[in-house]
Amino acid sequence: MALSQSITILYFAAASTSTGLTTETVPIPESGSLPLNDLPKILISRHPNASGLNDILESSQWSIDAEMVEEPERVVLKGGEEVAVICPVSGG
Repeated sequence: MALSQSITILYFAAASTSTGLTTETVPIPESGSLPLNDLPKILISRHPNASGLNDILESSQWSIDAEMVEEPERVVLKGGEEVAVICPVSGG
């Protein structure tokens, strides 16, 4: 029997506040891959009551295995990755 692949999502700042989580495991679809651009809609579907999550994810950047993603549309997750939601920060 094949093992289901998954990714680990790390939530920080507003994303953590919205979901009430700092980390979660998300399975990769049976196809064996998940385009990074599809991840926001999966996270939103997993947290339908998370206040403002859609807006937070739209304004956030992504980090995969501690490296910032410059072109999320070109990234396909295969399983085993650690994906961080990096919310915008404002200074004062």
